[in-house]
Amino acid sequence: MSANSRLTIAAHALAWIGLYQRQGHGVATSEQIAASANTNPVVIRRLLGELRRAGLVESRRGAGAGWSLARELGAITLLDVYEAVEPGPLFAMHRTVPDQGCVVGHGIQPAMRGIYQDIEETLRHELARVTLEKVLRDVLAAPHQPL
Repeated sequence: MSANSRLTIAAHALAWIGLYQRQGHGVATSEQIAASANTNPVVIRRLLGELRRAGLVESRRGAGAGWSLARELGAITLLDVYEAVEPGPLFAMHRTVPDQGCVVGHGIQPAMRGIYQDIEETLRHELARVTLEKVLRDVLAAPHQPL
């Protein structure tokens, strides 16, 4: 099982757009953002589409096409981003119902459901405390490692 990087890439894209706009630029292209994230522009466009549906970014078509923030970085939390790109639950139950005649099979889902609910509540609380403004501040404060 591999870790999911959608939240990280979406936060990267938003922080990049925010910094780009602060530097006096207009809209950012998915190609520019993808170069920074070292990923395919299609990946960025898909994530930005989800962020647009959540009201976090806006897009412009035609001449001067690109992406801009719909809100200031200080008004966007990691929870906003998480909910935009990770709409499902963090954890899942078995795809099929376990053996209900087995004591573990019968009780595993109710037991795990409560644990997962507590974890998700904690995750949401912590993500709600962090704005993209803080993320960008931390990014800019990180020591630069030359290649």
